Amino acid sequence: MNNSKTIPEIKGHWLLGSLRQFKADPFLAMCDWQRERGDIAAFKLAGRQCYLISNSKWVENTLIKHSDVFVKMYDPLKPKGLALILGNGLVTSQGDLWRRQRRLMQPVFQRSNLSSMMPKMVSAGENMLTRWQQLEDGAQVNLSDEMMRLTLEVITQTMFSTSVLDNVDSISPALETGLRYALKSASNPLTPPLWIPTPANRKFNQACAILDKIIYDMIEQRRQHSASNHDLLDMLLHASDEKTGQHMSNQQIRDEVITIFTAGHETTANLLTWTLYLLAKHPVILKKLRSELEFLNGKTPTAENIQQLDYSRAVLNESLRFKPPVGMLMRKVNSDIEIEGYHFKSGSLVIYSIYNIHHNKKLWTDPEQFQPERFLTKENYRFSFLPFGTGERICIGNHFAMLESQLLLSMVIQQYDIQLITDKEVEIDLAVSLRPKGGIPVLLKRL
Repeated sequence: MNNSKTIPEIKGHWLLGSLRQFKADPFLAMCDWQRERGDIAAFKLAGRQCYLISNSKWVENTLIKHSDVFVKMYDPLKPKGLALILGNGLVTSQGDLWRRQRRLMQPVFQRSNLSSMMPKMVSAGENMLTRWQQLEDGAQVNLSDEMMRLTLEVITQTMFSTSVLDNVDSISPALETGLRYALKSASNPLTPPLWIPTPANRKFNQACAILDKIIYDMIEQRRQHSASNHDLLDMLLHASDEKTGQHMSNQQIRDEVITIFTAGHETTANLLTWTLYLLAKHPVILKKLRSELEFLNGKTPTAENIQQLDYSRAVLNESLRFKPPVGMLMRKVNSDIEIEGYHFKSGSLVIYSIYNIHHNKKLWTDPEQFQPERFLTKENYRFSFLPFGTGERICIGNHFAMLESQLLLSMVIQQYDIQLITDKEVEIDLAVSLRPKGGIPVLLKRL
């Protein structure tokens, strides 16, 4: 006799399940399903069994206690999701390869090494502010585009000692196309194979070709110049297997470069965009943040200064909670398992809604209020605050992203007031990352 409890189910079409609703707006679909069915829900995407997780308890039960069952989706023979654009890089790889690559790259992202990258971060910030100074006071810009450009310069300069700003107008659309297609591929079993020349497939292949050319050119230029830059690209080029002594192939280097390239600028750009947007909507919090920075007298903070900026850190953490740049995680169930009476089928897809978890009333007091002060307490949010993931697969660049964001945020708000053009709430667009739909038009007012 089967004593398994039934996971609350989202009713859908007899054949397509909930595919139409999820495809139309995955963000709204997941919010609706949590309201309708609670912290764990079952649904179908075409013929595929899926589960939606919206509570920290189930994050711990699956990602931590049973990480050997709830695994990344990468299959080198049939890549899906992010693997289509990132290949077999750090975010998508598994097992021994993942452990080797993580071990190799970890030193670059250690806190002790990050302060040496600050001059390049500062330079990128100063270049943007200089460009803003050349605009008339009160000029209108798209905040999302500005932050994408800024963080793209930071990640390429710090990790690869180069600039790709000349290609920024092609890189950002290519990444957006790639990430949007990746989400569709992972969640929609009816997505045609890439070799079928549908309009969507052609657009995706063109986007990948743009990114590949930029990255392979970067690798080739470095190979031709023997001077050491002591950056991540150097480390990847010179790394060798402990047993065989074999160096990484160009393909593997490409996969790691595009992984850091994508994760290192897309998410931080969204963090800075949402933070500046939220500060513009909450002038009292902005005033308190500026008062914390008064001791700098308009100067750029040093690494030591940043350690003192507790409220700045709290503002960014609350922004990460309120509008998490990574809106969801996905895992595949690789064998049947029963947890607390609930049965998860082998081959099914588990979607963790970071946004739902960050706005769950069972986990947070007044979750719909933007309150940085909640992060000034000693409250433990271990599995309910997941902007960088959790467990052994936690984002390798979390400290890098926070240092970069604190530094650049302090530079911007000491010189500019970011004013919203409309009071209308900005809609959320989920394409793996949680971005503002259509960007955010703002006015740049000098202080």
